[in-house]
Amino acid sequence: MPDDPQVHAHRGWLFTASCISLLTTSMVFAIRGDISGALSADFHLSAEQMGLIWGPAFWGFTLAIFACGVLVDWLGMKLMHAVSALGYLAGIGLILAAPKPELADGELVSGIFATTGTTMLYIGFLVMGLAQGIVEGVINPLAATVYPDKKGQMLNILHAWWPGGMIIGGLTAFAMSKANVGWPIKISTICIPAVIYLAMCLMRKYPQTERVAAEVSFGDMVKGTLTKPLFFVIFALMWLTAAVELGPDQWFPALMGKLTGMNEGGILFLCYTAGLMFVLRFFFGGVVHKFSPILVLIVCSVLTFIGLFWLGSLAEGSTAAIAFAAATVFGIGKTYFWPTMLGIVAERFPKGGALAMNLVGGAGMLSIAVVLPLMGGALDELGPGAALMRVAYLTLILIAAFTVIHFGFKAKGGYKAVGVSDEE
Repeated sequence: MPDDPQVHAHRGWLFTASCISLLTTSMVFAIRGDISGALSADFHLSAEQMGLIWGPAFWGFTLAIFACGVLVDWLGMKLMHAVSALGYLAGIGLILAAPKPELADGELVSGIFATTGTTMLYIGFLVMGLAQGIVEGVINPLAATVYPDKKGQMLNILHAWWPGGMIIGGLTAFAMSKANVGWPIKISTICIPAVIYLAMCLMRKYPQTERVAAEVSFGDMVKGTLTKPLFFVIFALMWLTAAVELGPDQWFPALMGKLTGMNEGGILFLCYTAGLMFVLRFFFGGVVHKFSPILVLIVCSVLTFIGLFWLGSLAEGSTAAIAFAAATVFGIGKTYFWPTMLGIVAERFPKGGALAMNLVGGAGMLSIAVVLPLMGGALDELGPGAALMRVAYLTLILIAAFTVIHFGFKAKGGYKAVGVSDEE
């Protein structure tokens, strides 16, 4: 528990502000996917170019997470949390102000920096990516700090609001599409939760991070992170778990719209799988404590492979019922990847503090920055099925790796969490 009674009394408030800020982050994810077609048309961009436009959002996300590994200790979690909200507002402002290029119908711009408008899109998504990364860099150590006795469970509940935000963002975008509302208004709705959590974080005192409160030195934090072989294994595997979860998610509305012929209704598939994730994370987050988190990751990897392979094998024009069945398997499979990976880091490397958690979170976002244009290129050249199949095969590596780790822990008596004072 945090030592400050005032912070302890308000930890529910701080946790709620964290949930709303993560909801904001995932609303960006959902709405950005929904408006991809409109942005492509207005700014004369191919799908691959759109992937490159989105890229800086994930590079920015990654850089911000890495930086927060140190900054949340030095500048404090409250200041960084507030800065993230201001970043959303600034990024959206840049995107809305971007002028559209005057080209003939069907003509593509020669490069993403060829016009002022596409350059402003690039910078706007970069600023929003930085804001997203700061959110992730603050709320994970904050949850681990205010709930030290149940880190894994609370991180799963916190990250239920990632799919929660995708549901809200996706349904909002879908309703606006039905009402013929343009993409500028859709993306502007992200300002609402950003302003709400900005106000909330300014109204309460934040604790020091767990590492600072325990008086673990910066050198010991680095040592507690960079001298542990298992940390580097988890760091490497985070690249793959993020790629198979969030890579398909960003393209899901477009992919499923093409596979089923539902077009703008493709966003409903994203909302559906997000709904599965929300229920499982929020109400059944304790499953990672009931069973070994490594065992949970093995099951997730198997189900994700089945779901993605099934989706990738569907022919264009497949019935919505079959597509929803395949999406169900995928949605269940990807549920516990991100929060469970972070939970393992928090439980096994507590001296690593925010640095360890944010390095792993940053690896996940960097992975998506790489996979998005690759999926966009496959979508342009080969179609939605091939794009999903490429990602599906990555899960086979995860199944093998997590199985080896599981038996490694079993040989040593099983997986268990360690405290700051107990960590070897």
